[in-house]
Amino acid sequence: MTAANKRALIVIDLQNDYFSDGKFPLWQAEETLGKVESAIARANTRGIPVIVVQHVADAGKGIAPFFNAGTPGVEVHPRILAAAPGAVLVTKSFADSFLNTALERELVRLGVDELLICGMMTQNCVTHTAISKSAEKYKVTVLGDCCASVSEMIHKIALNAVSARVPVADAAAVIGE
Repeated sequence: MTAANKRALIVIDLQNDYFSDGKFPLWQAEETLGKVESAIARANTRGIPVIVVQHVADAGKGIAPFFNAGTPGVEVHPRILAAAPGAVLVTKSFADSFLNTALERELVRLGVDELLICGMMTQNCVTHTAISKSAEKYKVTVLGDCCASVSEMIHKIALNAVSARVPVADAAAVIGE
């Protein structure tokens, strides 16, 4: 197995509620969507598997402000599904994409040892996944240009904070042009 085949692109929470018609629109959501689509295309070209992570609010905790099951907002953005039609879909209900999910099992099944992480929100689900206790066995890189948050300032603060633990890089530099 080549080194490229041991990588996986983890796309976290690119869901309808984070876009202009959703319950909680983020800063630069559309721009980030385009960059993530490009990263997926580069991953597809290089045989890097894509795993799409979808947050579904825990109904047992009551109605959440967004990502409620059965709503249009909880759905993965259709452009992500079109860009990665063969992607593994992992659902979660916590910020950490490993916690109580099938992510670890899928990574083992794929023989992955390196994670390229991107998505929404930078300061929450992206960073919590990148520095998860379960992520420690992997080489992890956050694709900073493929992430979005509530504001540019929060995005930059989160990338700076996580960079003390894992590298932050642009997708083209890590995956290639």
